[in-house]
Amino acid sequence: MVVGVGLIGASIGSALTARGWPVHLRDAKSSHARVAETLGSGSLTPPPVEHVDLVVVAVPPRALSVVVREALETYPNATVTDVGSVKAEVLATVWGHRDLHRYVGSHPMAGTQHSGPTGARGDLFADRTWVITPHRRSDPDAVRAVTALALACGARTVTMDVDDHDAAVARVSHLPHLMSVLTAGHLTTVGEQDLALAGPGLRDVTRIAGSDPGLWEQILTANATAVLAELQQVRDDLAALIGAIEQGAATPPDGHRDAAALRTRLARGVAGTRRIPGKHGAPSVAYRQVVIEIPDAPGALARLFADVDRAGVNVEDVTIDHDQNRQVGYLALSVEPGAAAGLSDLMTAQGWDVQP
Repeated sequence: MVVGVGLIGASIGSALTARGWPVHLRDAKSSHARVAETLGSGSLTPPPVEHVDLVVVAVPPRALSVVVREALETYPNATVTDVGSVKAEVLATVWGHRDLHRYVGSHPMAGTQHSGPTGARGDLFADRTWVITPHRRSDPDAVRAVTALALACGARTVTMDVDDHDAAVARVSHLPHLMSVLTAGHLTTVGEQDLALAGPGLRDVTRIAGSDPGLWEQILTANATAVLAELQQVRDDLAALIGAIEQGAATPPDGHRDAAALRTRLARGVAGTRRIPGKHGAPSVAYRQVVIEIPDAPGALARLFADVDRAGVNVEDVTIDHDQNRQVGYLALSVEPGAAAGLSDLMTAQGWDVQP
């Protein structure tokens, strides 16, 4: 049973249905539920409550505790999990429930800036981390059931204490979202003439700021203590960065500016990017990008990928950006460093305009 079929709930339903699991759907918005059923996320036919052995609660944060409690009371034989991004608040709210042993929190570290069932994908959790957050009263069978759920969706599981989880997501999810929001919000004060110069870097930084403000207001207030601790650290870092730029910009009497502090700050950023795990949780790899100009025309993308396939090079990631003034795009193919030169030469030989 999946309760709440927005992006995450419908994606879970789609992943499980593809694996042959019988999935039943519920949502307060009947339109969402009908769309999710049409997309193959499960069935709207309600099952006998005693036959339900697992309930996944995927409702907005503000409703999580109420719906988790309701699920424990409605489905007497079911393990209940929720997939909210803040765990301690839910656990504290339902702690006194007589069937608490059947509840095990979890959190798939996956999603997009989109919301609703129309954005659902059965492969959304493939090779992504899914955190399991058991508590001291959790039944071992319930923990195994939630772990099996995550594995059936193609995820990799990690077990954490609820407080450790909330502190971690504040650092690697909630804080980055707020940094994106600040940058995107600043653009409301920027003139259109300046925005015409925007490139892929700005889009990369601001992409997640396009997420639902109502949902994020609930997430951030639920995890306020951990988020505020991170923001206070960023405030100190920002003050240090301002000082470093001021120091580098000042021209001393001898005319030799000292940019060492700024260089140190910039290098610290590079070091941070290298600590982000790579594919499948492996150490990060510094891929090279081969950037190819592609016309904005039907069939161009298919032809380009066919030529890449003939080159026999494994593409690790793909991004595309559009020229502001010409009817062309720029496709950036991330590949192993040793393969970049060969791919560039082969694509040039096929008639593509490979950017320096």
